[in-house]
Amino acid sequence: MAIHQTAVVAPGAEIDPSCEIGPYAVIGPRVRMGPRNVVGAHAHVEGCTTLGADNSIFGHAVVGAPPQDLKYKGEDTLLELGDGNVVREFASVHTGTVGGGGVTRLGNQCLVMASAHVAHDCHLGNRVIVATFCALAGHVEAEDGVIFGGASAIQQFSRIGTLAYIGGMTGVNMDVAPYLMVSGRRGEIVGINQVGLQRAGFTEEQVGRVKEAHRIVFRSKLALQEALVQLKAELGTHPEIAHFVKFIEASERGILR
Repeated sequence: MAIHQTAVVAPGAEIDPSCEIGPYAVIGPRVRMGPRNVVGAHAHVEGCTTLGADNSIFGHAVVGAPPQDLKYKGEDTLLELGDGNVVREFASVHTGTVGGGGVTRLGNQCLVMASAHVAHDCHLGNRVIVATFCALAGHVEAEDGVIFGGASAIQQFSRIGTLAYIGGMTGVNMDVAPYLMVSGRRGEIVGINQVGLQRAGFTEEQVGRVKEAHRIVFRSKLALQEALVQLKAELGTHPEIAHFVKFIEASERGILR
């Protein structure tokens, strides 16, 4: 274990011997770290926080601080990071709240860029990117492969579907269906995330079906339920479209349309 002599590691912290803790870093007593995690200089890892393997917490980041919620009264709520996540300089990721299920969770290989914020009870899937100065309010859910552009802002309880792309300086206050691109101060759908789909390994046929799903639901002027009925009848047997439909049908606050 490589712990710098100026680092402060509280008694009770469980740290794998392969971890590295940099100068003046602070590790709280209820932190658990798996193999090969790296914590940079002046970073704070606190609260009931669990890190899997191969995570990198850069200098001055704050991971596991209490939620910014007036209802929080010091309960032992959780923050869980999977494997291979990166939290850059001055970014913050907070623990959950009792009312929100008690846990904030990042999957694997997420990137939280400098000065971004992931609030209490957010649930991020795998390979999610939260760009610089982006703010995810409490209870935001993002499925695998979502990208949040710089200085974007996501309202609490919003759900963002697989491989959606939220442009820089975009505000989102409703659910965003999978595979879409959203842009503008008041987020508007501007098409599908074709480049993201191709990078994720979607075939030409799959991309074509997503384009058709986008046309039926967002460009046909059909009522939403009518559009979904048509989409299920025409393309609903394909997994990527079945997921698209299921996400929309599960929306409680309504989808951005």
